Amino acid sequence: MIQFGTGGWRAVIGVDFICDNVRRVAAGVLALAKEQNKTDKPVIIGYDRRFLSDSAAKWVAEVLAAGGIDVWFLHRSAPTPLVMHTVKSKGLYFGIEITASHNPSNYNGIKLIVDEGRDAPLETTHRLEELIEAVETVDFVAFDTAVEEGKIVYHRDLFNDFIDDILELLDVQALRKRGLRVLFDTMHGSGTYPLQVIFHTARCTIDTIHLNKDAYFGGQMPAPTEKTLAALSNHVIKDGYDLGIAMDGDGDRLGIIDSNGKYIGANEILCMLYYYLVKYKGWKGPVVRNLATTHMLDKIAESFGEKCYEVPVGFKYISSKIDEVDAVLGGESSGGLTVRGHIHGKDSIYAASLFAEMVCVTGKTPTQIMRALEAQFGKYFMVEDNLHFAPELKSEIEDIIMVQKKLPDFDVEVERVNYEDGCKVYFKDGSFVICRFSGTEPLLRIFAESSTKKVAAKYITDFREFLEL
Repeated sequence: MIQFGTGGWRAVIGVDFICDNVRRVAAGVLALAKEQNKTDKPVIIGYDRRFLSDSAAKWVAEVLAAGGIDVWFLHRSAPTPLVMHTVKSKGLYFGIEITASHNPSNYNGIKLIVDEGRDAPLETTHRLEELIEAVETVDFVAFDTAVEEGKIVYHRDLFNDFIDDILELLDVQALRKRGLRVLFDTMHGSGTYPLQVIFHTARCTIDTIHLNKDAYFGGQMPAPTEKTLAALSNHVIKDGYDLGIAMDGDGDRLGIIDSNGKYIGANEILCMLYYYLVKYKGWKGPVVRNLATTHMLDKIAESFGEKCYEVPVGFKYISSKIDEVDAVLGGESSGGLTVRGHIHGKDSIYAASLFAEMVCVTGKTPTQIMRALEAQFGKYFMVEDNLHFAPELKSEIEDIIMVQKKLPDFDVEVERVNYEDGCKVYFKDGSFVICRFSGTEPLLRIFAESSTKKVAAKYITDFREFLEL
């Protein structure tokens, strides 16, 4: 059975991600559109640079075109944020991105975007799964024939709309005045073109590494982590760049390298940008984070008389809460964020541009900004681990954690435990540990945060030993 997780349907290429299954998913989307009487507007289809992404995009388009839905097709690979922006700005019902985001290179997948450019909610993906399961035969029309008949239309202007809207949100003059030198690690992904255009427009120098299309992502995970950005860090130091910027394969997760080569992770990026938008730009409002994201955001919000809202993992929950409470921004420790007034999903292209603006306006390096925040709010260290397990053990692990609700013996006093999304233990000293199953890979993820790295790491060790993994 094809199942959608927090980031869409993802599967191993050649095993489950095959033409027949891709077409079944497309047939399910077609059935969903008909069921909801939403066939009178085109569906925008984008794709990243993974193996088979461009082909799979055509397979989806062929099914939708045969079923009577017009398709807007992009002439080049595109980041997921662009597809979300198009659905929102053009008032479409659906958008589809062929991507497995930050998953290993042997994966690919399909992400469904719905009204207002949002991640499809659970009730929608559950219904889609049922419709896919009910598919018996799939009709499709040859791609070139559908193009000739006007059922599939190539669109080139959508990049301009996306880029122009981001430029409208930026202090371009501040960027031009500073003239940053930026090294961009594209990680062989699809966010390259929009970010280059934005930085060139702002008169910044932007050079690139890992620009070529590589189905194996250079042998690394296509995620901007400290480990995968080691080469970027070395280049930034060696050649004297002001910033290093990297994003994952479909442009919705961000990593930063400071001029001193220091890796700036997602938690730090979130804290700095929220502080910048409120303190320097005068924005007002709360902030939203998921269960596995730093509690420093809570302290920063409190200092402004605002609140930090906690939601389950999955960006659909973040974007929904942003709308509900009119938050300034929302994000997650895995590298994705969005800002009020932009799209309802993760966008590392805008986030990277805004981060560069912050450096220019404040006149400080990211390290200097972060040290000032730590001096005011304290130090927060997050450690994470991904635990592999035999598939047959999942139900046993789930029973121990979620049904029997057993916990390791921790050395500090537990304040409360939250079982909303996995098991999150809050300690009275302000630290926490969360253990949950990945929604996109067969992994058990454990995140822990404390005032020292040693203590955070011990929480993870406690859980590993407790579960014997």
